[in-house]
Amino acid sequence: MASANLPITLTDPINAAILAVSEDRIQGFNPDPMDQIAHLSGIDLATVHQRIAAMLRGGTIRRVRQTLMATNLARGALVAWVVPEEKLSAAFEWMNEKDPFSGHIVIRSTDQAIAGSHYRLWTTLKVPQGYSLEKHCQLLCRLTGATKFKLLPANKLFALGVGHVRRKGMEPGSHSPELAEVVGTQIVELDEMDWRVLTTLKREFSSDEIESAAGRPASMFWAGRAAEANVDLETFCSVARSLNERGVIGRFSTFLEHVKPLASGERVTKFNALFHWAVPAGRELEAGRQVGRFHIMTHAYWREAGEEFGNVNIMGVAHGTDKQLLLAHKSAIDKHLESVGIPVSYTNIFWGGRSEIKPSEISPFAYEAFCREHGIDPQTMHQV
Repeated sequence: MASANLPITLTDPINAAILAVSEDRIQGFNPDPMDQIAHLSGIDLATVHQRIAAMLRGGTIRRVRQTLMATNLARGALVAWVVPEEKLSAAFEWMNEKDPFSGHIVIRSTDQAIAGSHYRLWTTLKVPQGYSLEKHCQLLCRLTGATKFKLLPANKLFALGVGHVRRKGMEPGSHSPELAEVVGTQIVELDEMDWRVLTTLKREFSSDEIESAAGRPASMFWAGRAAEANVDLETFCSVARSLNERGVIGRFSTFLEHVKPLASGERVTKFNALFHWAVPAGRELEAGRQVGRFHIMTHAYWREAGEEFGNVNIMGVAHGTDKQLLLAHKSAIDKHLESVGIPVSYTNIFWGGRSEIKPSEISPFAYEAFCREHGIDPQTMHQV
């Protein structure tokens, strides 16, 4: 059956079963990711190919790709920006359309005028190894009219995964019996072969590419990407496994639109909440592992925000279609932290409004081209 004639809604039971797995349960490099999705969802392999291709073509899925642990490949940070209100929309558009190194771009607000509420624009930023985050932000200030920025690099990660479909209807307080794992952010150096494989590995799949793969053995899923990297399939998979062992491979994922209505009129989520907690110095790992065990959290990090943000050091993101339900989730986490003896001196929520999400470019070659496009010698952007 041609994928164009298949259902693309989230509520279709076959699509829901596939998405509950394909959003964030295929961790690391897998030689046969579609076969793994089929196995875990209970849906036959041919149908998995057809439905994912149909949802991608129809706009329910916005991209399909192998993600990377970019925190281990490039220097990165969450960046909070102060932008004059009259320039806020233009700055948002510029970073979305013209800066390939800015990923998540969100205009945020708070329910009250509290610490840091004048930082309205929030982005994630990666710059390739050897280049300076600070200098890149200074350049973006000149190009967008932003007047101030705050770099908030992650010291440790405790949760990283989307899974919006499987989180629908989740009860506040739902959490794992185990503490969240701690993931480091050490930079891994790669050689020319690593980059060659990684560049093709991470490129998005088209609907035609997914559909055509249905006619080949599952073990040949990456054959086209191996040819693109000018290596045989065995070498491609061997290098990819090595990259996975070195902690630079994330998950194979089908990404849904976070906030915008889908072509079907459905919304995956409506509210994007950035939770802030300030816990005592020395207890960041303990608190992060507690927060990260809650199933509602798509992201959880240890980030030092400083006095402007009430000395916040634990941050996390949760999504939902009901604001009051998200507040209930936050309240459950607050009560849990109290119950395990972790005091919180300050907490707040930054709500997401307008947002765009795209992968951050991490190639040093792309960064050199970006600098030259803006009349800048790439050497001057090196980290001191």
